[in-house]
Amino acid sequence: MSASAAPILITGASQRIGLYCAERLLDDGHALIVTYRSERDGIDRLRQRGALALQADFADEAGILAFIEQLKGHTDSLRAIVHNASDWLVETPGEEAAAFQRLFSVHMLAPYLINLHCQPLLERSSPADIVHISDDVARKGSANRSAYCASKAGLDSLTLSFAARFAPQIKVNGIAPALIMFNPDDDAEYRAKTLNKSALGIEPGPQVIYQSLRYLLDNPYVTGTTLTVNGGRHLK
Repeated sequence: MSASAAPILITGASQRIGLYCAERLLDDGHALIVTYRSERDGIDRLRQRGALALQADFADEAGILAFIEQLKGHTDSLRAIVHNASDWLVETPGEEAAAFQRLFSVHMLAPYLINLHCQPLLERSSPADIVHISDDVARKGSANRSAYCASKAGLDSLTLSFAARFAPQIKVNGIAPALIMFNPDDDAEYRAKTLNKSALGIEPGPQVIYQSLRYLLDNPYVTGTTLTVNGGRHLK
């Protein structure tokens, strides 16, 4: 993927996979815009390397639209949009509706509105891409995270719809990871149980998502596709 004068936008790039992909794109010489909800050390590292970091809260329509206006004040073109921003809410009794509304806003409404409003920015770049970071759990659902799964499944549907709508100027694809990297406080029992859910049984690390992202950005003949990066969980 050759570097473009138009920047790549990554939402939710303050930590973990988003931060890793942002740093790798900077390594490859790309201009970069990232969003964050809360200040973290990773955002400061990206700033020091030349990335533009914009604070954004995608919890409601007003926050999403405010971010879009802020973004347009900094650039008139985009090489790609990587929708990585995500939330992981517990659906506590009595607060289910609030959790569902927030997850819908972060996982579906934000990508939907950003894609629509930023279409002209993407069309000023050739090639141009949108990549939705979904979740493999949407494939079969979850008894404990139904709102999360539903919103990620909706994001998968948006991948198909926007791919049809924006073709041929803009390719639109998705990535659906399962376990990629553990949290530092995950205990040995949890790690062993989780690794056993996949056929390959490894913790691959965030580089596999960057490899998938690069494939989608580099390949001129793939659109409307969601790459499953789950170590073979569907085989067990």
